[in-house]
Amino acid sequence: QVQLVESGGGLVQAGGSLRLSCAASGRTFSTEAMGWFRQAPGKEREFVTAISWSGGTTDYADSVKGRFTISRDNAKNMVYQQMSGLKPEDTAVYYCAAGGIVSHLRHDYDYWGQGTQVTVSS
Repeated sequence: QVQLVESGGGLVQAGGSLRLSCAASGRTFSTEAMGWFRQAPGKEREFVTAISWSGGTTDYADSVKGRFTISRDNAKNMVYQQMSGLKPEDTAVYYCAAGGIVSHLRHDYDYWGQGTQVTVSS
């Protein structure tokens, strides 16, 4: 069992930066792949970034490549998503998720946080 709590969301101007954090509890955290997804109003939840349990493999949605960076610290049970060059279309609720593999698919993730709101003003 893994419990996830996101933080770090907020309101930022276009071009600005934010760092999202995901605090995990549960003894299996270090063996889980982790991902970030987002959901804008009226849209499906979509993949953003993912990282393997070791941190050796990362994956990014095309829309955020070069702007977002995912990382993790297994000693602290934390996952981070550094976001820069933010655009109004990045506005969404961002969710942290834990699963067995690095994947773009929601059903590959077993545990989800409650989400944190990111709003980018133009």
